[in-house]
Amino acid sequence: MLTGVAALALALPAIVVSRAPAVPRPIAAKVKRPQRVVAPTELPDVEPVELQDLTPQDARSYNASIPFVRGPNPAARPFRFAGDDAQRARATDCLAAAAWYEAGDDAVGERAVVQVVLNRLRHPAFPKTVCGVVFQGAERTTGCQFTFTCDGALARIPSPPAWDRARRIAADALKGAVFAPVGYATHYHTDWVVPYWSASLDKIAEVHTHLFFRWTGWWGTPAAFRRDVSSAEPVVAKLAGVSDAHKLGGALDEAATALAAAAPYLDGLPVAAGDGAPSGEVAVGAAPRALADAPDTYFVLLDARRPDDFAAVAQRTCADRPRCKVMGWIDQRLIPASMMMSPQQYQAMGFSYLRDRDGGFDRMLWNCQQFPREQAPQCMRGRVTARPAPAAEATPAAKGPATLAGVRRNAPAPEATPSPAVTPRIE
Repeated sequence: MLTGVAALALALPAIVVSRAPAVPRPIAAKVKRPQRVVAPTELPDVEPVELQDLTPQDARSYNASIPFVRGPNPAARPFRFAGDDAQRARATDCLAAAAWYEAGDDAVGERAVVQVVLNRLRHPAFPKTVCGVVFQGAERTTGCQFTFTCDGALARIPSPPAWDRARRIAADALKGAVFAPVGYATHYHTDWVVPYWSASLDKIAEVHTHLFFRWTGWWGTPAAFRRDVSSAEPVVAKLAGVSDAHKLGGALDEAATALAAAAPYLDGLPVAAGDGAPSGEVAVGAAPRALADAPDTYFVLLDARRPDDFAAVAQRTCADRPRCKVMGWIDQRLIPASMMMSPQQYQAMGFSYLRDRDGGFDRMLWNCQQFPREQAPQCMRGRVTARPAPAAEATPAAKGPATLAGVRRNAPAPEATPSPAVTPRIE
């Protein structure tokens, strides 16, 4: 009997240990810790989204473990748009597009997204126009701040009632309506992912499945949101399918057609409605300077007599940069002053080069109406040479992250997993 008791005493702990639940892996060890608070004299960086390697369930658990920041969460000041009717219409539709494509047909979510866009507009770290904020980085394949502007989502057209509601919400916000619960938030993401930047920001609000953040320190206070904005809203060709305000009519119809048919990586480039202004004297062969509003982009003056040398000009300009874009013109007067170029300037572009080593993309295109090429794939779409050419080969799909966005779009929820208990801040 004593032997049996002793054996049982040894066996029971072993059984308990063998059947004990597995110890959860430490989530915090995989999450980048908070960065330093940026001083008021130094503008904070706007980081693209790179996601932590976590499952949706682990991400939700981690997000739930991060408390909302204590202290006041003041509502943003009302914003009132000061442009003319045409500029207001373009701003309204850019804002409505962000609302609907990011939040879906959900009035509360749409108001939250609209408020984030307007908060960004008044913060000096972001562009100075509504459309500029919404389409920031849209000319890139993996660098847009709002994913719908570069992931093909614009091919989906909202229903007329849904679009009308999004436009009303946007119009009200441009007249001073404020969505107070998200305060001065400039970032958000869904609760089933953890972007690297989220650990360095203050978590201030929750709307449905989205968490909202503002910068820490002075850059997240009302005093930082006082930058003068511009009413010079650009025409965005990608919105022509849903927005009359972004259709180029009348004498610009031909240019609009050329814009819509341009090479894929140029679609969505903000286009100014006017002719724009030249950027100053640029000598043929002179070393170009990067644009102030697009540090990876260079405008060059080309020698029309030597189109076969354009490739060498591009390679020399980009050197060993991993990301680089070169655009060239043969007429000094048509070189834009910034990325906000007119349809005339866009259509007159003679050559373009885009390199994105992370995305596996490296391509040169000629304006074949100016410089006929033997192979059609070398021509900008819509500007092909008249001579017969073989069919274009398919361009390999770009590699790299599926999304790199400063804010996360309202994507379909992942497979159902029990949601952690989170105290909601917004009903």
